[in-house]
Amino acid sequence: MLDFVLKRTLQMVLVTFLALTAIFFLVRLAGDPTALFLPPDAPRSQLEEFRHALGFDRPVYVQYTDFVWNAIKGDFGESLSTRQDALSMVLARVPATFQLAFSALGLSLLIAIPIGIVSAYKRNSVFDRIGVAFTVLGQAVPGFWLGLILIYVFAASLHLLPSGGGGSFMHMILPTVTLASYSVARFARFTRSTTLDILGKDYIRTAKASGVSVTRILFRFTLKNSLIPVITLVALDLGALLGGAVIIETVFSWPGIGRLMLESLLRRDFSVVLAGVFFVAVVYSLLNFIADLLYALVNPQIRY
Repeated sequence: MLDFVLKRTLQMVLVTFLALTAIFFLVRLAGDPTALFLPPDAPRSQLEEFRHALGFDRPVYVQYTDFVWNAIKGDFGESLSTRQDALSMVLARVPATFQLAFSALGLSLLIAIPIGIVSAYKRNSVFDRIGVAFTVLGQAVPGFWLGLILIYVFAASLHLLPSGGGGSFMHMILPTVTLASYSVARFARFTRSTTLDILGKDYIRTAKASGVSVTRILFRFTLKNSLIPVITLVALDLGALLGGAVIIETVFSWPGIGRLMLESLLRRDFSVVLAGVFFVAVVYSLLNFIADLLYALVNPQIRY
């Protein structure tokens, strides 16, 4: 077990390092940001002085070496636009992003797992066909389009919910539903697939022949044994919710990490973008590591 933990820890470090390296060079393809922070008529000497103060006049490999060394110490520098510590700005947005991501994940599981299990048990029934159509539609509809439709219906037309912002439970409803829509479809489809496979096992047929109730078969035997692949999907999906909610947070003006990173990228605020990528990469790797440990709790055979 110790060897496994050490191996996965090294993998986490490698993934984080590669993610930071990739984004470091990608953000520099956008060009020199110094002109964005000075007046258009600023003299060239002022531009050069400002570029030197930020360190952008040095060779790229020197900038990269300094960046890696500082990142190891947890120092991503200051925001170019606000002059605040970049990592502190990202961490300040963490509660809002976590709140939205975990709410969407909880809603997804609450809806999707029962739909997937019942659809598998009632295979080829009307309920199953409706469930399959729902999963296809949920994965096909773009999140930003669904968000705009929900804003138009529930905020602009019916005036039941706020169109954006944060601070209360009512502000969470529309972005949570929008963010959860894709995950509900994925979880329901995946749960149905794994449940169909388990329902064909010999021990399930034996339980049916022994007169075990349908509810006990589905939610005691079937659900437990179908959790392993679902745990994998949950870990991956939560990471995607944390790092991929950029569009949803922007549509609903949600004060999370995704919106901060998008705004920083448009301003070429490299320090904040790199700090945000670092945080998302670490969280994503940790979630996958936790998922691997949960496998052993759900299925004792994996421990060996």
